[in-house]
Amino acid sequence: CISYKPFSLPEQLVGTDESQQQQLAEAILKEKKTFKINIHVATSLPLPAERDHIRPRIDLIAFMINMQSKHSLRNVEASLSHMDANFFLGKVCFLITGVGRMNHCSVEMNAVRKLGNLYCSPVLFCELDSEGIRVATAQRLLRMLQICAGHMPGVSALFFSSLMKSSIDE
Repeated sequence: CISYKPFSLPEQLVGTDESQQQQLAEAILKEKKTFKINIHVATSLPLPAERDHIRPRIDLIAFMINMQSKHSLRNVEASLSHMDANFFLGKVCFLITGVGRMNHCSVEMNAVRKLGNLYCSPVLFCELDSEGIRVATAQRLLRMLQICAGHMPGVSALFFSSLMKSSIDE
């Protein structure tokens, strides 16, 4: 989960590949920004209820799906059932990794596209093994986080999500 306040923003990264989650979280934290960011990394949802009283508001949830792992897709699908429907109004995205090794894919590309369509959420393809792409993905998530937290005048999370979706569908 990623969030944003002036400024402290919480973001949530959910997925089964903890090493890639950690690398992406580190890349996000290294980026120059004018606000504080809190990143929570989880392998699945729901989050433990005993910490609800101290958990900050979550502004963005990025579900990570590794194309080489059917377990990764099933885990995200199971986690989605624990989400409040309001998050699908622009505060969720799907990060698809492992696309660069298509000959080793266990997950059908159509399955992740359907997931994005079903939940009206953008699907971002990235290869986190490459530092340059990891940095670009971190920058993109930071911009999305600012929008989701309401810190970009004139742009709402829902509007931005619809723009992202339109560009992916074409």
